[in-house]
Amino acid sequence: MEPVRPTFWNVPHWAEILQYVLGAFALVIFAHGVYGHIKKWRLGRQEAISVFTLKRLQTFIPFALFPLRLSADPFAFVMHLTIFWGMVVLFLGTILATVDWDVTRLFLGFQFLRDGFYLFYELVLDIFGVFLILGLAMALYRRYIFRPKRLQAGIVSTFPLDSLYFLAILLFIALTGFALEGLRIAVQGSHWAVWSPGGFYLSGIFHSLSPPATKSLHFIFWASHALLAFIFIASIPFTKAFHIFSSALSVYLQNLSPKGALASGEAAGVERLSDFTWRQLLQLDACISCGRCQDVCPAYASGYPLSPRDVVLKLDYHLHHPSEENPIHNSVISAPELWACTTCCACEDTCPVFVEHSRMIVEMRRALVNRGTVEKRLQDTLTKWSRYGNSFGQSDRVRAKWTQGLDFKLKDARKEPVEYLWFVGDYASYDPRIQGITQMTARIFHRTGLDFGILYEAERNSGNDVRRIGEEGLFEMLREKNLHTLKNAKFQTIITTDPHTYNTLKNEYPLAQNGIRVVHSTEFLHRLIQEGKIPVQKRLNHRATYHDPCYLGRYNGIYEPPRRVLKALGVQLIEMPRNRHRSYCCGAGGGRIWMEETPGIQERPAENRIREAVSLPGVDTLVVACPKDIVMFRDALKTTGNEGKIAIKDISELVWEAMEPKEV
Repeated sequence: MEPVRPTFWNVPHWAEILQYVLGAFALVIFAHGVYGHIKKWRLGRQEAISVFTLKRLQTFIPFALFPLRLSADPFAFVMHLTIFWGMVVLFLGTILATVDWDVTRLFLGFQFLRDGFYLFYELVLDIFGVFLILGLAMALYRRYIFRPKRLQAGIVSTFPLDSLYFLAILLFIALTGFALEGLRIAVQGSHWAVWSPGGFYLSGIFHSLSPPATKSLHFIFWASHALLAFIFIASIPFTKAFHIFSSALSVYLQNLSPKGALASGEAAGVERLSDFTWRQLLQLDACISCGRCQDVCPAYASGYPLSPRDVVLKLDYHLHHPSEENPIHNSVISAPELWACTTCCACEDTCPVFVEHSRMIVEMRRALVNRGTVEKRLQDTLTKWSRYGNSFGQSDRVRAKWTQGLDFKLKDARKEPVEYLWFVGDYASYDPRIQGITQMTARIFHRTGLDFGILYEAERNSGNDVRRIGEEGLFEMLREKNLHTLKNAKFQTIITTDPHTYNTLKNEYPLAQNGIRVVHSTEFLHRLIQEGKIPVQKRLNHRATYHDPCYLGRYNGIYEPPRRVLKALGVQLIEMPRNRHRSYCCGAGGGRIWMEETPGIQERPAENRIREAVSLPGVDTLVVACPKDIVMFRDALKTTGNEGKIAIKDISELVWEAMEPKEV
């Protein structure tokens, strides 16, 4: 006999017909369930996106077909790869078998699953069937035996059967499939059975049975296998198994705009689920409750009442079990949860299905601001921004007062053309703890012969933090005032030392359209060193570590320039365990720097980061590239009792030190 697929071997004709009937019924239920999800997503606002683009395909392949965001966790990476590709290959194998039996055999009179191709087909399906079983076993161990904390959901699940049903039914389908193969081989005993290694191995277990008993057992397993498969297909939209589709769709439809550019949305914010966009509601469905966002959240680690995982899961549960008019605030998500977020974007950066937690939180914050549900200290700061254009409540006439400590006059970019406009920012201009560093940066620029100027009293806060707090209207007002000033200034490139300012000017101001480039000072200092305009006359002997600011690193991918500057200065750089895109937030973002401390928290994010830096052997300096980091870390140095153990320095201070100036 030649090798050929024995479709419906030992299956009565009535059972064969019943299979098609049940299969069609399962597909109808499946389609109805999928329509239910789509109907839920359509409750959201419109969000225009380009669906069919090459860039989407390029990002979909590595992050959906090969979940690269799980690669830092080898166990999870292998587990998801084996389950995903095991299911994909077995599904494709089922399609091939259906076409072979129901299309080519009936209409063309031949089967293509024969000879060498059939043997290869059997081998591949057995290998990936084993992969699927191994992956499911790993998942069951991880979720129900090892049980890391992030997998222990503290809220009610959207789907009552949760993960156990999904894993168990897939495991039974795979095992009964191998049993079917083993029982058939035990009866047929074909010489090519070794090409089905799983079934061939199991067939030895059944050799002691008589052929009639083996056939009876085979039919029982066939019926069980088919019934489980149809139950699984029909149940997919009503269980966690639906994330197979929703997660893939979420990855494909991920936000392709710059990470640092918040969507405008509604100034009134999100009050109910229908205020989210349809794509955000899809993201709620896509969440697999893996808890990776929770693991990296500085607010959660510090004991604040926020878990980004639980925010998404609660919204998702509410989407599928709505109460009257879909209220969100207080009944679903509490105000303290929303105000705890530092908008560091670590949750979004680690999410394997590209859920935008920060955007959802900011849009829900807008509703709180609109309601006036804002703590007094933060409300006072918003009032200062509105009245004075800065968070310090200082007159705009003293914004440039720090320049009085310089022995040269800075150009006014409004009155004379300059090549570079320095957008200084609030903290660098007003905070006495930062003004010395600001003057140092000005001296560096001056000594290198840079043609630069500032806006003096016409500069306003860029609005980055205002927007993340949720005051969209105030952000737009600040942006319009700054754009009006910039329009009347004469410059080519904007430089800023503040990552928050850098992010908003680069991603949320329409400057690029006018050919205006925005650079952070670390990028610029690196370029000046490369061009030989910063003479490194004194090699520094510091043993330092560097903190990646969230709005410079994760938001905008600026990781290497500051490190190259330090290397050029002779600094021995020792990386903290959490560096680059895994950098730990200082806790200042999202308006947290102006909020009252929450009683009973375990440890502020900045304190946690200081302990991490101090634990590095021999490190004498923590280098930062953000004015707010100076404030947060120097304060944390005191509260953790680590004063004198490590110095907190801005990168500009080290550059100035290496230039060995004659006058300081």
